[in-house]
Amino acid sequence: MPRTSSHTERPNGEWTRVVPSLREPRYSQSLERGLAILACFTPERPVLGIADIADELGMSRSTTHRYVITLVALGYLEQGASRKYRLGLRVTDLGMSALNSTGLREHSRPYLEELRQRTTYTVNLAVLDGPEILYVDRARSYRRGQNQIDLGLRLGSRLPAYCTSMGKLLLAYLPEGEQKDLIGDMKLAKRAPNSITSKKALRSELEHVREEGFAVNDEELAAGLHSISAPVRAESNEVVAAVNMAAHASMISLEELVDHLGPHLVSTADRISARLGYRRDDERE
Repeated sequence: MPRTSSHTERPNGEWTRVVPSLREPRYSQSLERGLAILACFTPERPVLGIADIADELGMSRSTTHRYVITLVALGYLEQGASRKYRLGLRVTDLGMSALNSTGLREHSRPYLEELRQRTTYTVNLAVLDGPEILYVDRARSYRRGQNQIDLGLRLGSRLPAYCTSMGKLLLAYLPEGEQKDLIGDMKLAKRAPNSITSKKALRSELEHVREEGFAVNDEELAAGLHSISAPVRAESNEVVAAVNMAAHASMISLEELVDHLGPHLVSTADRISARLGYRRDDERE
């Protein structure tokens, strides 16, 4: 079973990984097992059964089940209808704290505010969390009609990825195998007039998004809601977040949103990416 580790700062400012000894009297093997169970859940394997976890960690199924039930009771795991498990909202809370420590919100906030002031429309930032998007930041418009599309969204809100522009963009840039598994587990419900309810149609849409490098939402999440999204990249070139602009159909048409404000959105996403260390190939050269 893998042991948890901590990091200690060296005099030269570098951090080194420290693995505590199992003989350390203060070392908690129960905590180690609980964390090891949570670590089994990955983007490639977001849903696991007791047997999957037990086999991976070399634990008995009865012991694994006892730990899993405890983690469910504490909100760190959730049980689905198939009697399998996925990470729960308490893990998301920890992830949000970790995300804040990476500086994503700190780097992006000035640019979101600037775009909101320049366009007067709502601007959002989100990351992908399994089949859902998680709102990391939100600069809300104060235009008349905004309350029609607010949907009670705030920092930490979650929405299905398949029916949002940010979700479709983030799904489009996933590795093929991970994308396939996520879509395979999704239930595509009709939430609005143009919601995608076919997995074949969703895959086709994601191919188009990847080709364009841009995603739109045309009343797929809620009636009257239009939005456009652009990718935010890290230094590694990985798409780590999406930024979007949302408006009610009474304010602006989707075509105008794309043609007139799309370039401003892409520019904002590029500026955030640059703050995160991303450089285009020609810039690297």
